[in-house]
Amino acid sequence: MTNHLAKNHKISDLFRHLKVGQIECRKRRILVGRVKLYISALQLENGELLLVVSPQFNANAIQDYALRWEIETLFSCLKGRGFNLENTRLTDARRVKKLIAVLAISFCWCYLTGEWQHDQKKAIKIKKHGRLSMSLFRYGLDYVQMAIQR
Repeated sequence: MTNHLAKNHKISDLFRHLKVGQIECRKRRILVGRVKLYISALQLENGELLLVVSPQFNANAIQDYALRWEIETLFSCLKGRGFNLENTRLTDARRVKKLIAVLAISFCWCYLTGEWQHDQKKAIKIKKHGRLSMSLFRYGLDYVQMAIQR
């Protein structure tokens, strides 16, 4: 990143003052490489910064990214991490729409089952970095598959 005096700085230096959970959206564009961009940052609990850059100013960039991340997570579960949606041979838009609806309901069922198992039955192990060793969705999907096979 280069400032108006053409000196190079680390982007993290701009946000060093943020406390955990605090968000800042820079209202002035910053030269990153050869492109002027708006930068928003969130100070995470583990000491890292979550940075979101965009060509237009967006005061809700971090919140918008969080929503987008939830959608990305859902699609990864519908695809390679669970239901293998990409393997379907369906081409009729109505049938694809119905399949997506059934998979969305199935996703909710598996996620809630995983949450229930984690809270009521056997908790998922927590790794050193503080995250669960398995997603709640995967935990529930494995349980539902096992129950159906019985």
